[in-house]
Amino acid sequence: MYRISSVAKSVLVEANGSTRTLILNRPKQLNALSSAMVMGLLRCFTAYERDDGVKLVILKGKGRAFCAGGDVAEVVRGIINDSWKYGVDFFRNEFSLNYIIATYSKPQVSLLTGIVFGGGAGVSLHGKFRVATDNTVFAMPETALGLFPDIGASYFLSRLPGFYGYLFSPFLIHLTRLRLLEESLKRVNTSDPFAVCSIIDQFAEQPTLKENSSLNRLDIINKCFSKKTVEEIISALEQDAPTNVADEWISATVQSLKKASPTSLKISLRSIRVGRTQTVGECLRREYRMVCHVMRGDFSRDFFEVNINIHNTAISNDPLAGMQGYTDRQRSKPKVGAFKVGTST
Repeated sequence: MYRISSVAKSVLVEANGSTRTLILNRPKQLNALSSAMVMGLLRCFTAYERDDGVKLVILKGKGRAFCAGGDVAEVVRGIINDSWKYGVDFFRNEFSLNYIIATYSKPQVSLLTGIVFGGGAGVSLHGKFRVATDNTVFAMPETALGLFPDIGASYFLSRLPGFYGYLFSPFLIHLTRLRLLEESLKRVNTSDPFAVCSIIDQFAEQPTLKENSSLNRLDIINKCFSKKTVEEIISALEQDAPTNVADEWISATVQSLKKASPTSLKISLRSIRVGRTQTVGECLRREYRMVCHVMRGDFSRDFFEVNINIHNTAISNDPLAGMQGYTDRQRSKPKVGAFKVGTST
């Protein structure tokens, strides 16, 4: 027997014995995390931690996406109608949720179908188990929006092989029979992570890398993204391009980096490098301080210029569209050190 309830219209709860399935329910918005969703998830995870009758939490999205990240449009509207403090409050609650998930005592299984961007990674990758499918697409597109990979990304990106995390590229894991796996998990009556893992193992398959996967280019990634500065990274990629004429990946990567916010790229690079020696809690606290700087517009207005332009012109299908108007002032060397990226609390 099971029942479905909701903590908000945007978060549905399905109860199956000792398993609770949380369903992100904004399919038209690709399940982008609104403030109501974040608060609803916070209430659920906090309550289930204390409830001995709950042994396992499953998190999934309704529709064709798991979660397209935080609802930047809502944050921008809140800042326009109120003040920068609206954005700070949103990220404080989101990061608190990320930390609870990262330190959760009970197993969480996230079913990553379709898009997993930004905040979607925050509510899933920090959990004990992540199940991806052949249509999973992962990305941290924040540098295109005048922000930086947050939600504890400097923790998990810095722990990817080599310098892969400095690239923020998608990764794919192939898994079949997702529905059968979900039904098996709903019958779980234990919080033993080894028991949960053994169930997932019964359905998992070894993924096969596609020819155009960036994981096939780890040598180039490690060589170029190990450089000290963003400028040196781009230069190294451009120098590699003539010797790899057939590889469109290099030129596409260079173009992507050049379209992104210069300030965001520099902050991101330094943040990930600092994150290598920090705990997830330390990364989240530091990233929160950094996002406060961004919300106040202390050292860069890129976030506002991009997203308010998108808001005012109703451009919602191309996050890079607002990045075309960078001025020479914006492309000058940002004072990244002022963010105190490496300072602990």
